[in-house]
Formats: sequence, structure tokens, C-alpha cells
Amino acid sequence: MTASRKIFVLDTSVILYDHNALNNFQEHDVAVPIQVLEELDNMKGGNETRNFEARSFIRLIDGLSKKKLINQWVHLNGQSKGKFRVILSGKPQRNDAAEIFGNEKYDHQIINAALTLMEENPARKVVLVSKDICLRLKAKALNLPAEDYETGKIKNVDELYTGKTVRKDLTDELVEALKNRAPVAVDGTSFNHIGANQFYVLKRGRKTFNAFYHKSTQTLAPVSTAPVFRIKPRNPEQAFALHALLDPAIRLVSIQGNAGTGKTLLALASALEQRKNYRQIYITRPVIPLSNKEIGFLPGDAKSKTDPFLAPIWDNLRFIKEQYADDEKMLGKIDELIATEKIAITPLAFIRGRTLTKIFFIVDEAQNLTPHEIKTIISRAGEHTKIVFTGDIYQIDTPYLDAESNGLSYLIENVKNHPLYAHITLQKGERSELANLANDLL
Repeated sequence: MTASRKIFVLDTSVILYDHNALNNFQEHDVAVPIQVLEELDNMKGGNETRNFEARSFIRLIDGLSKKKLINQWVHLNGQSKGKFRVILSGKPQRNDAAEIFGNEKYDHQIINAALTLMEENPARKVVLVSKDICLRLKAKALNLPAEDYETGKIKNVDELYTGKTVRKDLTDELVEALKNRAPVAVDGTSFNHIGANQFYVLKRGRKTFNAFYHKSTQTLAPVSTAPVFRIKPRNPEQAFALHALLDPAIRLVSIQGNAGTGKTLLALASALEQRKNYRQIYITRPVIPLSNKEIGFLPGDAKSKTDPFLAPIWDNLRFIKEQYADDEKMLGKIDELIATEKIAITPLAFIRGRTLTKIFFIVDEAQNLTPHEIKTIISRAGEHTKIVFTGDIYQIDTPYLDAESNGLSYLIENVKNHPLYAHITLQKGERSELANLANDLL
């Protein structure tokens, strides 16, 4: 029985992704190198998600240890769980990572800790678990099995829920009912929809109807193509997105798509259209520097440091204002909304810990968030708040995240059956033909 149990060695990146990771290996044992605790100690201060994860893991280990020594195996809580221990520094007899790759990085000492544990337990399989691809490759080069942390990952991202279905089996009765542009009661079971709420492109001969099935009311409602705040949908998917964004019964919306498909623009236009229904409009995105420098190295105050990262949101707002070039009253109104912070455009880190009551909350570039960050944001929602996540799961700037493990994919896969949620994937780029060339051919 003992020989069949594996020993999983966790890297720092796994714990910063999910502080509860050590409880997700079923009956297998889990070990953490002492260097990981040192890295977590260096990260425990601050208000970012990784700081929260570091603090939470440290408290978790402290609760496990009590009066026990954690350099020996300690039982994890739960009868079906394995054991836990901290691995002290070791020097493997073969394949010393510090000698091969250098001793200046904790990564190589972490590999050595796992190699030492493998030599101490020849009858058991030892696996290094890391979100760091390079660390996994180095481990495998030294004959140490290594794998990604799989909890929360989407198994087949190519089959991720799109929110839209095309059907060609319309009955004459349904065609006649949809012509009246009013919601039609349908049997959701016989309609065989995917997810709680689902958009449909319904075809009958040369006729095409765009509709939305709402689980709570069990109705099929026609989807309008009318402009919203002078932004006209250019394809059915954009019309679907606007429908979900304007529906007061839908409190959580996600929009996924390539660059130029109009995700942020549609969300912003719908927020402005409904500005009287909400106390404030928040538009935010995680600040992910594209170089090794953090924003603290940039000159100026907090606003000047973060404005470059928020420029795409301001660009979309500017585009909306251009649609009202002939309406000075509305232009003045938009400027007033910004001046009075009725519209607030701010980095995500600046709103952590707040309760979002009666807020239209747009989170742009949500693919750069972890599943835990997505959960934390939604858990801040107060009464009468609507949250919108937009992003492209194939364009990720955050280390240790990919299309399968990012928070946006996790949200789409796990919330699709909830009646408060709607999703649509935008596929056609509308920025320009030149932008489409880049997405399609390069």
C-alpha cells in the first residue's frame, strides 16, 4: 500500500496558484522543500493575490504542525488524505542540480530536495509539481518526474463552452412565434440546450432567427440587433453579448474572443446605456508588465504608473465619445461621469477588499487572473451588482497560467449551468481587415 502511494513535491508556483494545493492529492503524500517556505516568507507581505496565497499557506501549515515536527511526516486532515512534511536541504548522490545549473537560484535547490527524497524512497514514485515549465524541464533532464498542477485545469479547452448553438430543426409554430419578436415559452428539456442560458442561431430555410433561451423563465427570446449607446453589433455574436449585458436577470457575464472582436467596447457601451441603474461603473484590468520591471520602477505617482496599462480602456471610451461628436450634451455628460468618478477606470489591485454594491463591474483581460482571483472578485459582489469578465484565453501575459488553467477558462467551464450567468465567445474580428489578417494568418 505504501509503495503504491506517490510523493508529490510542491514548488512555490503551485502554492501561489492555490494555497490549498496540498489537500488535493487524495491519498498520496505531499512534501514542500524548505526553500519554498523561505520564498513564501518573502512574499507574505502585500495586498496582491500571491501575498494572500502565501499567508494562507503559512497559516495552513502552522495549523497542521501544532506541537509536531514538520520535518517528519504529519497526517493531513481527513481519513482519505496522505501525509505532509517539509524537506530540509539535501545533496543528492547523483545529478546534483546545484552543480549542474548553479546554486544561485532556489529552483535548483528545490530540485535537489526532490532528488534527495527520491533517493531516500526508492520504492515510491516521487513527482515534482510546478507551474514553471522551465523548472519541470530541468527536473526531467535529471531523471526526476515532473508535472503541472492539474487541479482547476480545463481538460479540453478546444471544447470550452461557447454559449452559442446553431439549430436547423425549427418547427413552423416556433418560426411564427419568433416572427412576433416576443418571448416564446419552450420546454428546456426537449430543446436540449447546453448550459443554463444559451444563445441560438435558429435556421429554417432562408430564414434565420437569433434567440436567447433563459432557464429561469424557460422562454426563448428574440435577440435585438439595435445599437446600444450608438454602438451597433456587427455580427450575431456581438448582438448576443449585448443582450446578456443588458439583461437585468443576468448578473454575471463572460465574453471571450480574440483581439479586435469588440469585447471591451461592447461591455463599456452597455454599462453607459444602463448608467442610471447603477451607483458606479468600474472598469478594471490586472496590471501585468510586459517586461521584468514592476510598476514601482516607473516614474510618477500611482496614476501615471498605471495609466499605460489602462490605455486600451481609455481608447474604447474615446471611440464611444466619437460616436457622439454631434452631441455636445452627451459628450459633456460622459466627461462629467469621469470627473465625478461615476465611471472609474482603475487597476484591479486598487479595488481589492471593497464590497461592490450596485456596481456595473467590468474586468478586462480576465485571462490573466487565477481561478482563485476570479472567485475572490465575484465574492465581493453586493446587492444589485453586475460583473462582466472579458478576455482572450489564448493571449496570456501572466507566468504560470495557460489556456487551460487561467481564471476565465475556469469560470466559463464551471459556471455555465447557473441561471444568473451567460457567456458568449466572439469569433469574428471587427477592428479592421488588417487586424483580421494578423489573427488569421500570422
